[in-house]
Amino acid sequence: MILPSPLPAVFPGALASLLGPRAITDPVALEAYAWDNTGLRFCPQAVALAESAAEVARIMALCHRHRVPVIPRGAGSGNVGGALAVRGGLVLSTQRMQRIVAIRPEDRYAVVEPGVVNNDLQEALKPHGLFWPPNPSSARTCTVGGNLAMCAAGPNAPRYGVTRDWVLGLSAVLADGTAIRTGGKTTKGVVGYDLTRLLIGSEGTLAVVTEAILKLAPIPPARRLLRAVFASVPDSVQAISALMAEGTPPTAIEFLGPATLDLLRQSGGVALPAAGRALLLVETAGDDEEVDRLAAGILRDLERFHPLEVVRSRTETEAAQVWEARFALAPALKKLAPKRVNEDVVVPVSRLAELIAGLEALSTTSGLPIANFGHGGNGNIHVNILVDPSLPEMARRLEDLLDKIFALVLRLEGTLSGEHGVGIQKMPYIHNEVDPATMALQRSIKALFDPLGLLNPGKIFPPGSV
Repeated sequence: MILPSPLPAVFPGALASLLGPRAITDPVALEAYAWDNTGLRFCPQAVALAESAAEVARIMALCHRHRVPVIPRGAGSGNVGGALAVRGGLVLSTQRMQRIVAIRPEDRYAVVEPGVVNNDLQEALKPHGLFWPPNPSSARTCTVGGNLAMCAAGPNAPRYGVTRDWVLGLSAVLADGTAIRTGGKTTKGVVGYDLTRLLIGSEGTLAVVTEAILKLAPIPPARRLLRAVFASVPDSVQAISALMAEGTPPTAIEFLGPATLDLLRQSGGVALPAAGRALLLVETAGDDEEVDRLAAGILRDLERFHPLEVVRSRTETEAAQVWEARFALAPALKKLAPKRVNEDVVVPVSRLAELIAGLEALSTTSGLPIANFGHGGNGNIHVNILVDPSLPEMARRLEDLLDKIFALVLRLEGTLSGEHGVGIQKMPYIHNEVDPATMALQRSIKALFDPLGLLNPGKIFPPGSV
């Protein structure tokens, strides 16, 4: 761990002259910005509550002039430490930048600031019959800026893709305070390099986004949700492969393994057969005729794998209750152990059965409980390891287990992160996936955007890099 250098003596006063009371240096107030969803703590030396793109530019220029690290932060709901001040410096919060600047139904785009909460955006779009497809389970709290930083996804990904597929352009500020624009307001555009996609998923290490032009989709008039319970985990994951091999993929295919089914039973929210070892939530969307046709085809495919039961939600309310139970799993797991390590690995759907079998074997040999659930339709499984980090032996076993999980994922042609990003949590393992030449190129890009290494330092790249 690199200890932070003291802030220059003139810096707090200069920041206060820019922002007044929205410049925070009081140690008690700073504590609110020292945490994220990992439970790790790194207290910043200052916090700036920006309210406009112009303020972001002035703050960045000030930090650049005084060589102060800047950590962009939205709602702090991330799972990899991406918004933590691991080397001190200033946390630049965009939570107050909450304007929905424009909604253009005729062109199917919206212009928003980074502090807009995902769910608030969806509610604003509903009267226009539109929605923004990225829908992480933290949609009620996470911000669009965070979704952009980590290229978030969620259950809709099998049909709609991820955040990068639904952004037309960005306004951003570079490390020295220079404002840039990428992309535009058209769905076609090939002038110059695609800097929009470069910034999406860059975890705040290249620029601070101040505005986004988001591509929108029409809200499907009808949805059908099927809940299938299987006595065998292999049968359930083979059913996922069969469903994804069909012509029109479902909107969502969620997988829940044995440990998560036990949680659902304990909550009493969903009645499940006692012999059930795995559950699939399969949703399709479209007009009434289309969804009924697709649901009938899904039912036929599921029956080939001998489910114990298949239940079709009769109403939108009933379907919403099932989804609520699914999204409540992550918070519920936190109650089962002092710490939940949440990995978000991905493998090709055709290798999903091997992944689940391998994870169950590793849980047995390590003696550490693993609860598996997630977005089965694109092979993105949340591997939740339940540990007590205060026990040295358990901490050692966890490190060994993570090594083996990541080795398994890469052996199956997968990736270490599907939607959480790298941050600090996956940083020690990135060299296992990214070859040296590609890593060197990425470091060069980082150095070009941020030659002083001030933007979100200590993230993504292993020690010794920018």
